[in-house]
Amino acid sequence: MVRVGILGFAHGHVFSYGGEWMKKPELGVEIVCGWDHDEKRGRDACERLGVRYAAAMSDIIDDDGIDGVVVSAETLFHADYVEAAAAAGKKIICYKPIALNMEQADRIVNAVEKHGAAFSMGWQMRADPQNVKIKELLDSGAFGRIYMIRRRHALATHKMTGFGDTWHASPKYNRDIFADDSSHPIDFIYWLMGMPATAFAELSSLVDPKVPNDNGIAVFKYPDGALAEVMCSFTCIAADNTVEIYCEKGTILLNYGDGPSTSLPHPKNGLKWYLDGDSDWTYSDIPSPAGHGERIAGQSTALAGFLRGERGPVATAAEGRDALRMVLACYVSNEHGQRVSVNDKRISEII
Repeated sequence: MVRVGILGFAHGHVFSYGGEWMKKPELGVEIVCGWDHDEKRGRDACERLGVRYAAAMSDIIDDDGIDGVVVSAETLFHADYVEAAAAAGKKIICYKPIALNMEQADRIVNAVEKHGAAFSMGWQMRADPQNVKIKELLDSGAFGRIYMIRRRHALATHKMTGFGDTWHASPKYNRDIFADDSSHPIDFIYWLMGMPATAFAELSSLVDPKVPNDNGIAVFKYPDGALAEVMCSFTCIAADNTVEIYCEKGTILLNYGDGPSTSLPHPKNGLKWYLDGDSDWTYSDIPSPAGHGERIAGQSTALAGFLRGERGPVATAAEGRDALRMVLACYVSNEHGQRVSVNDKRISEII
């Protein structure tokens, strides 16, 4: 049994996959304690999980009986916590996004490499069975060259009472909601296609001035000319389509892959594909989750396998840094109204 401590409970997703660990001993992971710089939040969270509250982060970091940590604090603290955990030889899961800026991301990558730490990003989209199937289909070569990918990702944060006063909308702790949650679909694109050459983005603030950049569209162009679009709306209350992939020899479509698209009744099967010459769509037998919470909880298996040493990371620290570079390229593009290289020096100047 792998014994784990939680460093920060800002990201509520830890209750989903962590709850699965606690309910299913066959996953081989036990949360034994937690700590948070916000003591009340930490104590309440530990009580909810039924685990011990640690009086200080060092009580977890310095405990030889704890094998690994989950860093699910506000994004601002990720680099500090990962550096401490890596130096202590802990296995590390860092929830998304990896950091606020490239300097912090570099610190994380350097700490992991210096100490040879076992490290994984927490990316639910990479662990989702339907998304894994999409990657298998593309990697098989059967669909030929990828021409264009579109990923729609949305939340209805404008319907959440007081969301503008949470850390998710804080420039200090998290930059803004686009930086926070666009990291999911942008990493998804990176996972399927690698690092693009350029980015062009338009970001808008439409509902609540406390929640800037609640809508955004980013277009990434690859060296071979392929295009990837990420459309993020945090003012979306209903949707179906989440993924469209158009290739040389076929098409892949996925519905019901985020919160708004699972908030209403929907068919169990959301993934289908068509290959040139087929007489009809092929439907995957992988069921769509009943709700988005089920999809988030589903990453518990992949993360547990990483902690047990039975599989590699869901995503490496270097990959987390690459995804952040793509996210921050969107800000440079939006600010200057121009298409920018993902290696533009202005990306590293963002603080």
